[in-house]
Amino acid sequence: MFDILQQWYRRHFTDPQTVIFAFILVAGALLIFVLHAHLLPILVAMIIAYLAEGLVAWLHKINLGRTVAASIVTALMITTIILVFFVLLPLLSKQVTELFREMPNMLSQGQHLLLQLPEQYPDYVSAQQIEEVLTLARTELTSFGQRVVSISLSSVVGIITFLVYMILLPLMVFFFLKDKDLILRWLADFLPEERRLLRTVWAELDVKIASYVRGKVIEVLIIWVASYIAFAIMGLNYAMLLSLAVGLSVIIPYVGATVVTIPVALIAFFQWGFTSEFGWLMAIYGFIQFLDGNLLVPLLFSEVVNLHPVAIIVAVVFFGSLWGVWGVFFAIPLATLIQAIIKAWPSDELIAE
Repeated sequence: MFDILQQWYRRHFTDPQTVIFAFILVAGALLIFVLHAHLLPILVAMIIAYLAEGLVAWLHKINLGRTVAASIVTALMITTIILVFFVLLPLLSKQVTELFREMPNMLSQGQHLLLQLPEQYPDYVSAQQIEEVLTLARTELTSFGQRVVSISLSSVVGIITFLVYMILLPLMVFFFLKDKDLILRWLADFLPEERRLLRTVWAELDVKIASYVRGKVIEVLIIWVASYIAFAIMGLNYAMLLSLAVGLSVIIPYVGATVVTIPVALIAFFQWGFTSEFGWLMAIYGFIQFLDGNLLVPLLFSEVVNLHPVAIIVAVVFFGSLWGVWGVFFAIPLATLIQAIIKAWPSDELIAE
């Protein structure tokens, strides 16, 4: 057993670059895993700055100084935050309030429909089974309501912290963009002069991750706007809330679209029942999902990510369990990082050369 481990070590860790690279990976992963809650604003600012670097570089090419370009991008970011706070959030809050106000009527309609099932299908559904389902639903709703109240009572500190982050975030993004070269030179001082492996992995990741994240943001916006237009034209209740959920659902491959279909179908059913409006809405919604999977995804992510569906699902589950929403959003880039590391890792044949 010892000989096998020794051979494996010699095959993969005889190159000093490999040892240094492995140390950087382990130290970075442990740092993020242990301190991710405290480092979250910095990590988010770094990610935003990384995504905005393309726009800053373009502005720099048209003879604008880097400070001016960083200022313009930061101003756009602040404008977006203001629009979200004063336009989008009030509208979403209003629709969420209306949804909770309408929830008892929806539950009453659902209960009425369920109670009719034993009469229509006595061989398959019994009254006792329906009563058990209704009892379970009431219990879950009561528990959910209690959680909402407890969150609302204990979230004052969280809201204040969030507001502070909203002030610090644009500042950090500005300085990351403005002093990018200075920061990179400072970080390079801590790395060995010979860093071929790091350059190989970064060269493969830089294009793929940036293209993936930018493409995913564009996909979310397109699906959100398209869904909102369709829902608004059809007169669906809570159009903005549901369309935002549909847009965000594309973040989670395979699962997101399936999960978000349930509230869309339920709201449409309680509003119209099994009518032509319900059929048309679900047909349009299905067409949007079809265009997303067969037009947008190939167009935005062609050749960017080459991962097996099983690997994608495992990455979503694993990183989502570690870091929640951010882990889900960056599951595929992180899986791509792991794939790039495995491909670039020196083997004994390469070392021999």
